[in-house]
Amino acid sequence: MKLNDFIEIILFLGLLIIMTPVLGYYMAKVFSAEDFKFKKLFLWFENMMYRTCGIDSNEQMNWKKYTCALLIFNFFGFLIVFILQLVQKSLPLNPQHLTNVNSTLAFNTAISFMTNTNWQSYAGETTLSYLVQMLGLTVQNFLSAATGMAVLLVFIRGLKNRLSAELGSFWVDITRAIIYVLLPLSIIVALFLVSQGVVQTFNNYPQITTLEGRTQTLAIGPAASQIAIKQLGTNGGGFFNANSAHPFENPTPISNFVEMLAILLIPAALTYTFGKMIKSARQGWVLFFTMLIVFVTCLTLMLFSEFSPNTIFRIPGIMEGKEVRFGITNSALWANATTSASNGSVNAMHSSLSPLAGFITMLNIMLGEIIFGGVGSGLYGLLIFVIVTVFIAGLLVGRTPEYLGKKIDAFDVKMAIIGILAPSFVILVFTAISVLTPAGLTSILNPGPHGFSEILYAFSSAAGNNGSAFAGLNANTDYYNLMMAIGMLIGRFGVIIPVMAIAGNLSLKKIIPSSAGTFRTDTGLFIFLLISVILIVGALTFVPALSLGPLVEHFLMMAGITF
Repeated sequence: MKLNDFIEIILFLGLLIIMTPVLGYYMAKVFSAEDFKFKKLFLWFENMMYRTCGIDSNEQMNWKKYTCALLIFNFFGFLIVFILQLVQKSLPLNPQHLTNVNSTLAFNTAISFMTNTNWQSYAGETTLSYLVQMLGLTVQNFLSAATGMAVLLVFIRGLKNRLSAELGSFWVDITRAIIYVLLPLSIIVALFLVSQGVVQTFNNYPQITTLEGRTQTLAIGPAASQIAIKQLGTNGGGFFNANSAHPFENPTPISNFVEMLAILLIPAALTYTFGKMIKSARQGWVLFFTMLIVFVTCLTLMLFSEFSPNTIFRIPGIMEGKEVRFGITNSALWANATTSASNGSVNAMHSSLSPLAGFITMLNIMLGEIIFGGVGSGLYGLLIFVIVTVFIAGLLVGRTPEYLGKKIDAFDVKMAIIGILAPSFVILVFTAISVLTPAGLTSILNPGPHGFSEILYAFSSAAGNNGSAFAGLNANTDYYNLMMAIGMLIGRFGVIIPVMAIAGNLSLKKIIPSSAGTFRTDTGLFIFLLISVILIVGALTFVPALSLGPLVEHFLMMAGITF
């Protein structure tokens, strides 16, 4: 590594730490319905949306009504994207005259963008029209991200409430999340990306003559607007097939840095929002530094692996699958960020990472994508582990477990375990089925452990609502389109529903004042315990599967064995 690499990493982490309280404070004001300096710029739009949609901004929902509204809203989002793909040939803004998408691929894509996964079994520039990319996928990028933020707000209110079932309004929460947070940030980032050379046009694909005298078609389109929200909303779905390795999506080192920072910006800031809304900034910082410690540890391991001499090629720093414009450090940093968050965008091919670096990307997803995780979903996923941690700590010291003055009972722990096990079930069981069936095996590109990793990564990505892949797997088959869609649904709503149930249960409890015997959750000791539980409960579940894939591939490579 060069000095510039260290400077960039320090700058990246420094800006993330600095911007966390700034944006976090702003979002706390927004979601607490407090006044702030620029509120009048957005308030008219918010009120117009309520009048247009017939929303009562004073309505309060219990957790069951809130969950029903969330599920119904997401179902209609899925249905619209599904139908748009089936009839895109007859719709405007299709200058390439792309045909209708087949039903299984359309089903997979609609589920993918509804669940904030953005798994893509297709090449965007050859499959979807401008209209479908904008009206279907980009809109869902906003809505799915706002849904994650809404669920987090319910959990926060459950911790704050005293003997109340009122958890806010789903319609108000997603409206504010979009109007006050996602939309203005996306406009700023999109304009910046355009200034860097990211394309934003409705023109047809131009034909150019190369230096060799050949004719080449350049795919273009309204990309910048989609790239901004794909990063900020931890969506990750690329306008082009090569995603952020494509020069029209990510043309410069500066755009690369900003896009990487955008991936973690809102998930990190929400930890500060959490602290402000529960009236304890220290609690928010504990969650932030838990995430940061694991993030930096994983990044260190990835960089060590990538820059270590390769036993077979006998040189450090293999550039296969990486953009020369960005290099190894930027590739590793992006890969760690995109799999720590439920983003899934890539500026290098994860299949070409060293085996241990590939191991880290999979492990990040398998942990539940809580470091820093998706917008909202990362933090409420981490809070599930917090509940398990305080329960275990309570057992160790012989006290009834509690968190922020709320007693943690058997129901809360059961729901937390369901939220942890649901994605784990998809990853392990669906992978096992796929390696035992011809339909699953015929899609792999590489033999041996790397082929197993392609399948394992795919279902980890689906269950973790990530969307990235070990690119050798041909996932555009009926089998994988359907299996991945089911996995994405379980991975999304198999966590959301238990989280909502926990929030509803906590909301009905009284807040117990802390005492000398209260186990504190705002100390370095708690950070250590939380990380330990994440690694023991989250990581060890997958050690046998990881041993069959990237770990055995690493040891084979060290022995000079290829396959």
